[in-house]
Amino acid sequence: MLRSHTNGQLRIDDLGKEVTLSGWVQKTRDLGGMTFVDLRDRYGITQLAFNMDVDASLCEEARKLGREFVIQVRGKVIERSSKNPGMPTGEIEIDVDSLQVLNSSKTPPFTIEDQTDGGDELRMQYRYLDLRRNQPRKNLELRHKMSLEVRNYLDSANFLEVETPYLIKSTPEGARDFVVPSRMNPGEFYALPQSPQTFKQLLMVSGYDRYYQIVRCFRDEDLRADRQPEFTQIDCEMAFVEQEDVLRTFEGLIKHLFETVKGVGFDGDFPRITYDEAMEKYGSDKPDIRFGMEFNEMNQWAQNKGFRVFDDAEVVLGIVAPGCAEYSRKQLDKLTDWVKRPQIGAKGLVYVKCNEDGTFKSNVDKFFDQNELALWAKETHAEKGDLILVLSGQVDATRKQLNELRLHMGTALGLRNPEIFKPLWVVDFPLLEWDDETERFHAMHHPFTSPKPADVNGMEDDPGSVRANAYDLAINGVEVGGGSIRIHDRELQSRMFDLLGFSKEEARNQFGFLMDAFEYGAPPHGGIAFGFDRLCSLFGGQESIRDFIAFPKNNSGRDTMIDAPSPLDQEQLKDLGVQVQVSEE
Repeated sequence: MLRSHTNGQLRIDDLGKEVTLSGWVQKTRDLGGMTFVDLRDRYGITQLAFNMDVDASLCEEARKLGREFVIQVRGKVIERSSKNPGMPTGEIEIDVDSLQVLNSSKTPPFTIEDQTDGGDELRMQYRYLDLRRNQPRKNLELRHKMSLEVRNYLDSANFLEVETPYLIKSTPEGARDFVVPSRMNPGEFYALPQSPQTFKQLLMVSGYDRYYQIVRCFRDEDLRADRQPEFTQIDCEMAFVEQEDVLRTFEGLIKHLFETVKGVGFDGDFPRITYDEAMEKYGSDKPDIRFGMEFNEMNQWAQNKGFRVFDDAEVVLGIVAPGCAEYSRKQLDKLTDWVKRPQIGAKGLVYVKCNEDGTFKSNVDKFFDQNELALWAKETHAEKGDLILVLSGQVDATRKQLNELRLHMGTALGLRNPEIFKPLWVVDFPLLEWDDETERFHAMHHPFTSPKPADVNGMEDDPGSVRANAYDLAINGVEVGGGSIRIHDRELQSRMFDLLGFSKEEARNQFGFLMDAFEYGAPPHGGIAFGFDRLCSLFGGQESIRDFIAFPKNNSGRDTMIDAPSPLDQEQLKDLGVQVQVSEE
């Protein structure tokens, strides 16, 4: 071994030990008669001491060391005269008697420290250097710990980890597939899986009643902070279960992770809310319930008063921002500009200040008198000192806009503490959603989601009202997992494909293998998939999943470190039987 200890291991109890350490030079300090070097590895930092009076040539060698040189030293553990209580090894240092440079280093393009001077793109280009910093290392250690605890819990619950293929058949539903040409089958293509959905259902047919996999998935879609073209799921499926069994089992998994990784416990079961209730109260199917500000429908008291913005709207919705009546006109104008941004899309903002003296001030008070505004305050439960914020328009759009405003105000008022965790199950989703562009229904989750048994008879007559036997888990406004009870009957699955506009030939071509399997004794089954990257970022208190992936892609889907994607040479394309035509766009 090139080391006897790591650089975070030695303590005051190790005084007098002869040790060998290896690592990277964090920095050097030349104090004339003494030179000190901080030696770093993933475990920590140890200070090395070189004394000019004891060994001048060795001290001169130390002075020549540059940042990120890889070195090996031997020496004795001694007590530091100037201790550093902020460092685990801060009571000791190594009196070095041997130094060997294992590899020199160019000057790094950014400082490898907690507060680095490197921007995002530069650090992604040199990700192997960025990973030497403390925060990325802590993020990957958290990810490792969480994956271990996932496996511990699921193993204790008798789940079997089974790998499923990465080269599969392309399907038209969901996001765009990444496709892979087959050299051995010219003109034909594999797809990389968006999820192992059909394979885990086939495992249920095979009798493997409790399956899981921490699996890579691939989607060719536009990126943002919580999306990557390749990502990781905790993918799970169970046979002979109903919805309640799935929720209970995987609520247990999340509680186990919080307890073992974060030291956080929960009293009782996670609360549950229907999709319809979530949209009515919060305008979101993944509401953040760390704070209130629930929606108030105000049509009854706000319409038919001569204010056309309200009178012509499908819905008038308001929230109460506690203690914000003191907002100045400048602050309110800034808030109005915020909701009018293209990303939000509101046409304007109505406000009512509930003053401490019992009066009301509004930007629409020429349409609504004090008594009418007092009724608004009463019906929305606004207190003196509060601020009522109102948006109006088409139902779905207004709910989405007010959801964004609610989250914005929650952040501004310090109500979204990242160290407080509020899980929430959202259940009873619609089975289908209508797409105006294609003029047909699409599966809100996926085509294999079972309808609620009570709604099956309405699938053809009133498909938009059919509820899915589906469920999502949201934590702090982030959807961390979702699943459903699956269709396990061939006839019902065929009806589902009909509703989604599949011809018999298309359904057979895409999913015939699954339909055939259902004729060989498919058990009732259901499952869930958690976004593992999202869970890691939630536990780590950060918004971007990119920070918890060792080698992520940028927002353009590129790996700037290895310069991928990149063109293939003509010989490779010829072997694959592929011709490339680049669009001028």
